[in-house]
Amino acid sequence: MEAVNNVSYLEYKGKHKGILGWLLTTDHKRIGLMYLWAMLTFFLVAMTIGFLMRLELISPGETLMKPQTYNALFTLHGVIMIFLFIIPGIPAVFGNFFLPIQLGAKDVIFPKLNLLSWYLYIIGAILAVASLFIGGGAPDTGWTFYVPYSIRSTSNVTYALFAAFILGFSSILTGINFITTIHRMRAPGMTWFKMPLFVWGLYSTAWIQILATPVVGITLILVILERTLGIGIFDPALGGDPILYQHLFWIYSHPAVYIMILPAMGIVSEIIPTFSRKNIFGYGPIAMSSLAIAFVGYLVWGHHMFTSGISDTSRAIFSLLTFLVAVPSGVKIFNWVATMYKGSIEVRTPMYMVLGFIFVFSIGGLTGLVLGSLSTDIHVTDTYFVVAHFHYVMFGGMGTIFFAALFYWLPKMFGKMYNEKAANIGATIFFIGFNLLYFPMFIIGYLGMPRRYYDSLPEFQIYHTLSTVGSWVLITGILIMITTIVIALLKGRKADMNPWGGTTLEWTIPSPPPVENFNEIPTVTKGPYEHEYSDK
Repeated sequence: MEAVNNVSYLEYKGKHKGILGWLLTTDHKRIGLMYLWAMLTFFLVAMTIGFLMRLELISPGETLMKPQTYNALFTLHGVIMIFLFIIPGIPAVFGNFFLPIQLGAKDVIFPKLNLLSWYLYIIGAILAVASLFIGGGAPDTGWTFYVPYSIRSTSNVTYALFAAFILGFSSILTGINFITTIHRMRAPGMTWFKMPLFVWGLYSTAWIQILATPVVGITLILVILERTLGIGIFDPALGGDPILYQHLFWIYSHPAVYIMILPAMGIVSEIIPTFSRKNIFGYGPIAMSSLAIAFVGYLVWGHHMFTSGISDTSRAIFSLLTFLVAVPSGVKIFNWVATMYKGSIEVRTPMYMVLGFIFVFSIGGLTGLVLGSLSTDIHVTDTYFVVAHFHYVMFGGMGTIFFAALFYWLPKMFGKMYNEKAANIGATIFFIGFNLLYFPMFIIGYLGMPRRYYDSLPEFQIYHTLSTVGSWVLITGILIMITTIVIALLKGRKADMNPWGGTTLEWTIPSPPPVENFNEIPTVTKGPYEHEYSDK
């Protein structure tokens, strides 16, 4: 076994060879890579759909498509981006790959369950894509599947609902696996407060996956039953309550925002100490703020429903809780900036993207308070202001850090270095395009432009044109970054074991890691970010 363990997981053939060596693998690293290739593929598909939607809005009137086609495209864009990329992205790819290594373990505790969760993800993805081509055409309800329209629509909503249900099962199994691994597989000496902060982010997220996902799973099945059997749960024509659907949907879907952002924040807490050459400032508060965000995040779903007719008392309570959930996020940003203070900062590509993330995510968070306040939310609800806020948080948050994590851990995952100059150019174009695309949406939303319309009034046209041009710039930056990664994989120079000077356990093993990660399970004697000169 010692000899096998010195072989890279990319070279190890195991019981099966070729493609079966991947499709039947229980190696957490290979499963993480299979998620990576699948998610990047779906991301590029959803990005192409978003590009077509923006092209439709570049000028008044019908440009490329009919309104029904536009409805189908924004539904598909949302379903793919939310359920196939943003929510599972960081836990499934980087959590699978690095959680056991950062804990000093040889694998997750349930390797076969890990493989099953990947297959459920792929089955859910196939069903979502199949909904385009079977029966009544692509679903046109939006990714939220609001009733009663999702019950009465003749489009292929049932397939999309069942796809989201299957993807939820994949998420639950991943959460169970991560929590049990963190509780039972930590290396000797690794107490709770010696775990890397990325692990804390995954731990907080996993509890949300286990506790919140079943709610939306049951809800989606109820909609399917209502479509097929005509039982009156949500349909007001049958005595049902559409507001009940909104409650059940957002009880999951708002915590789902934190499934996305908590692991991303954990990665930020890995990158900043590494490139500041300092111990993290306020390790304990950052770890506890992850749990606090996860806990309070369960209690704020009603801020999506301020104009739906819920009582004034509940609206005031949900508004207060929405402001409270901003506090632990502020704690994280304060501690990140404090970590950089008087640090020996080296602005390499991952750090460059993290600095951009802090700027973009701060805009997203602050505009969230506009939506969390009752008086202003009533003015801007269901406008492009919501679209802008949503993308600044979801894509500016998770999307930016997904690429930052890829640039941070690529040398460890594949043993190859990339061209940092090209990556920095791509990241710069990405941030310019991102703000040019989404910031004008705050303005037109404030001016009253409703979201989800395939056309607009002439007074909004200049902002739509700016946004469409911004989408071209953004896509250019993304393609440059992906091309840089592909070139690195094909002909990048060999990476050192620890090219960034990181201090967590993954930087103590070869690049790429061996099959079982460690020849001997390490004994942990110090915190995860203790640089030799962090106090100098």
